[in-house]
Amino acid sequence: MINVLVHGALGRMGSIVVNRVQEAEDMTLAAGVDGYSQGGAVYKSLGGVTEKADVVIDFSHHSQTAGLLDWCVKNRVPAVICTTGHDDGEKAAIAAAGEKIPVFFSANMSMGIALLARLARRAAEVFPDADVEIVEAHHNRKADAPSGTALMLADAVKEVRPGAVLNLGRSGMGKREKNEIGVQAVRMGNLPGTHVVLISTDSQTIELKHEAHDRSLFADGALAAARFLVTRGPGVYDMGDMVK
Repeated sequence: MINVLVHGALGRMGSIVVNRVQEAEDMTLAAGVDGYSQGGAVYKSLGGVTEKADVVIDFSHHSQTAGLLDWCVKNRVPAVICTTGHDDGEKAAIAAAGEKIPVFFSANMSMGIALLARLARRAAEVFPDADVEIVEAHHNRKADAPSGTALMLADAVKEVRPGAVLNLGRSGMGKREKNEIGVQAVRMGNLPGTHVVLISTDSQTIELKHEAHDRSLFADGALAAARFLVTRGPGVYDMGDMVK
């Protein structure tokens, strides 16, 4: 049985993860932590946790990453980081922690997105002169734009186009540059998340699309990542490692 600590347990996604863990036959909820806790079953901080945890799933906020990883390293607990929008310092903290414990870090916790990234990279490789545009759409409460997933898809394309330059939210006049990857963000309503990669030549267009029907898919991906991580040694892993 895998003992799971959910960090950000009272948030929109954290609450779903808590329910998924409680429903899983191979997992049990060790504890929940959330800075908004008023007491009860959820701790206000990691310092109050006394239960044994085999893995932490984090759906809090990227600003909590460094502190969370300090706790995980100190207690030798693997961490599944599901937050986005990390700055360079927070990414450095993830890399440093990965030298001591297993850390799973992905801009998107969907297996389908991991597959989409592979397909986008392959399509850009087969059509080296094609224009590449990435369009993402999310709910109107999402704080970061473009999404971390859109940037992850762009990075996948850049693996076969190392000289490519990102054009975020194209504006103004001027023709499209040959070596650019356009990334456009849409924010409206209650959309869970849609990502489209367009690869277009003068004679044809390939459209690769992933559409999230429900946010629970990200919780399911986080649980899959937790199962994957507890069998691994120190290092930084992502969804690509799970779809090889």
